[in-house]
Amino acid sequence: MAILNPFEFQRGHLPLLISIPHAGTQLTPAVEAGLTEDAWLLPDTDWHIPQLYDFARYLGASILIGNYSRFVVDLNRPADDKPLYTTATTGLFPDVLFDGRPSFRPDAAPSAEERARYLQEVWQPYHQQLQNELTRLKAIHGYALLLDAHSIASVIPRLFDGKLPDLNLGTNDGESCAPELSNGLMNCCERQQQFTHVLNGRFKGGYITRAYGQPKEDVHAVQLELAQINYMSEQYPFAFDAKRAAPLQHLLQRLLESMLAWGEQRR
Repeated sequence: MAILNPFEFQRGHLPLLISIPHAGTQLTPAVEAGLTEDAWLLPDTDWHIPQLYDFARYLGASILIGNYSRFVVDLNRPADDKPLYTTATTGLFPDVLFDGRPSFRPDAAPSAEERARYLQEVWQPYHQQLQNELTRLKAIHGYALLLDAHSIASVIPRLFDGKLPDLNLGTNDGESCAPELSNGLMNCCERQQQFTHVLNGRFKGGYITRAYGQPKEDVHAVQLELAQINYMSEQYPFAFDAKRAAPLQHLLQRLLESMLAWGEQRR
């Protein structure tokens, strides 16, 4: 059975595309049947990111949201599954949770043939849409801006030491966007004191940021990894907390406005 609707997309009028690859919760029958009890709760999902960035729809940004869980296929990994980090991580088809526990019961993971289908019917359409929209934005505006939006639990000892900063900006060590753009984002973060922040710390940008951020071609990409503790419960059922989220959303809007202002100044 073919996989339908691998993503949701809303076209905007601004030169900005927000990519949300890890908020999906849909599962294929083979994945659902094989998950462990721990993984069935989908703990490594980027919970509520579409809701957190909902204001961007009204600003006029384009928004691309993956519908399928990363346990089907991880949209922020390369198709050849080449590791992006030298530290602990998860792959194109995650067989372990972030904390190292297995994702699938013994001998219950989807077959290689099944996973090849996920690559073709989930991964490829998402990336084709992402590329098409960046091409369209550049054709209209002369440049394109990409924010790859993520979140993660604030404490995961297997992946990083201690508590994660609240906002983790990644530009692949300056390779995915112009330095003036990332400087503007950092200045925006430094003008407030509620949230901690870092540039190119533990999260420097995954495949999407690295593959599509081509500043020499006037396509500028930034990954933003948020600590989930600032807008939701990090325990099941992972409930959204609107009161906690409000100041974070205010800062996120200022960050998007900073990106757009930088683009306007270049024209």
